[in-house]
Amino acid sequence: MAQLLVDSSAETGITKTFHRFIAHSMPFGHLLYAKKLQVMKLSLANDVDVLGNMLDRLSEQNRWYRDFTLEALSRAVRETIACFPVYRTYLAPGQPVTEDDRQIVERAIVAAKRRNPAMEESIFNFLRDVLLFRFPPNLDAKERAAHTHFVLKFQQATGPIMAKGLEDTVFYIYNRLAALNEVGGEPQQFGMDVDAFHERNLDRQRKWPATLLATSTHDTKRSEDVRARIAAISEIPELWQRSLQRWRVSNRRWKRTINDAEAPDADEEYLLYQTLLGTWPIHASGEPERVPTCEYVERIQAYMHKALHEAKINTSWIQPNEQWDAAMRDFVTKILDPSPRNKFVSVFIPVAQEIARFGAINSLTQTLLKLTSPGVPDIYQGNEIWDYSLVDPDNRRPVDYKRRREMLESLATVNPEELPRSWPDGRIKMFLTQRLLQFRREHFELFQRGEYLPLTPSGTFMECCVSFARSLADKWIVVIAPRLSSRIGFPPIGERWKDTTIEFPETLSLAHAHDLFTCRPIQHQRHHVSVAGALSILPFVVITNL
Repeated sequence: MAQLLVDSSAETGITKTFHRFIAHSMPFGHLLYAKKLQVMKLSLANDVDVLGNMLDRLSEQNRWYRDFTLEALSRAVRETIACFPVYRTYLAPGQPVTEDDRQIVERAIVAAKRRNPAMEESIFNFLRDVLLFRFPPNLDAKERAAHTHFVLKFQQATGPIMAKGLEDTVFYIYNRLAALNEVGGEPQQFGMDVDAFHERNLDRQRKWPATLLATSTHDTKRSEDVRARIAAISEIPELWQRSLQRWRVSNRRWKRTINDAEAPDADEEYLLYQTLLGTWPIHASGEPERVPTCEYVERIQAYMHKALHEAKINTSWIQPNEQWDAAMRDFVTKILDPSPRNKFVSVFIPVAQEIARFGAINSLTQTLLKLTSPGVPDIYQGNEIWDYSLVDPDNRRPVDYKRRREMLESLATVNPEELPRSWPDGRIKMFLTQRLLQFRREHFELFQRGEYLPLTPSGTFMECCVSFARSLADKWIVVIAPRLSSRIGFPPIGERWKDTTIEFPETLSLAHAHDLFTCRPIQHQRHHVSVAGALSILPFVVITNL
């Protein structure tokens, strides 16, 4: 869902900024390939060796392939796994190979051949045939079982290797836009348009209508609210580029030289600035914190310590570089020092405030879409309000449930008009969540079986609006939420939307249409609803006839 909140038009600018800052290009595909090979060489070497030996024994059963060496076969296994485009296939004994699985295997084999032009092509062809259950005609039942066992073991290996290479390594190196570096995410893709979002929702409704919709879990690299903030960087590419250069100059004096290299390095510094923007504390007044607390500094230090060790570039869990670790820890301390001699915080705060505002809108949109799209929404502990946690163990900190209970009780009498003004306290997110969960419970069949209907906005800010209907018989809702809201202004409500409108399907009776959150009747002209009118109080709306 984070992809929908990213401004895809900024891809070129953000990518150039990233590459210039780190002083080299970083193609995602090459990086993932290299890190999967690294995983197979180090932490999961035994698993791959077992596969190589198994394949060697299988080759002995085939007179065309029995001359292949163990080394060549083992390398073919490693290279094919390194080129595997997904976590795993789902081939099953006695079942026909699906077209999806066949294409995945073929794609991996083709990529492995391309990366290894000096290797015999027939070695990869042999592995391909084994993986696709293409048995030689002379095999008996026992030999076929051995082939099948290899395929199952291969499938068991590709998943952990992808996870270790991608989630636990590449996600800490490919820092172009860290909001996209999430379990199940695709960092190489920069943004998604509304049509693609609708296509995914329609596909999910057809195939997995009861799938889990999770935006934060115990295993996410950063919380949903941190990702929502970092995604907003894509909306300000010029400001981001200028700010990075200013911050780098301001903080260069705090770096150390270790073995002729600057510590922290540029990629680590780039990740640090995104992390600070994603987590910077905001007061209830909306003003950013000007004196970071010791607790906050320690959290950032702990996160960067883990990020550097997972990246395995300058230090690692297996071979810690204590000098480098200390350099990063001290760098964080120095740049967050509130003393007058430190210029960084004062020039950082205006950008942090901008990102916090539009990140909050992103988060509200993300929450609204999660609670209304096909699937079953999941809410991780503490995320009922703003939660700016990072990767574990930061996201395992105790949750202040007393505060949340008191906040929930206060919502019984809240005036929705005050929520956008007091957005930093998080009540607006809890209000959205509580009202929609209650509505889902009362009308669960609408969300379980209701048809999904993409709606097309028109007008000045049509690209900044995502809208769809859910309908079942004569019951319906229409969801309208903002995206790329920096183009509209903060908060994106009322006349800021200008002439943007949504055309409702003729099949929806608007006689009793009202705003679920404010109970206001919705005005329309020939089934066209003004977004300015629908979002006149809150920066989101669910219109319903129920």
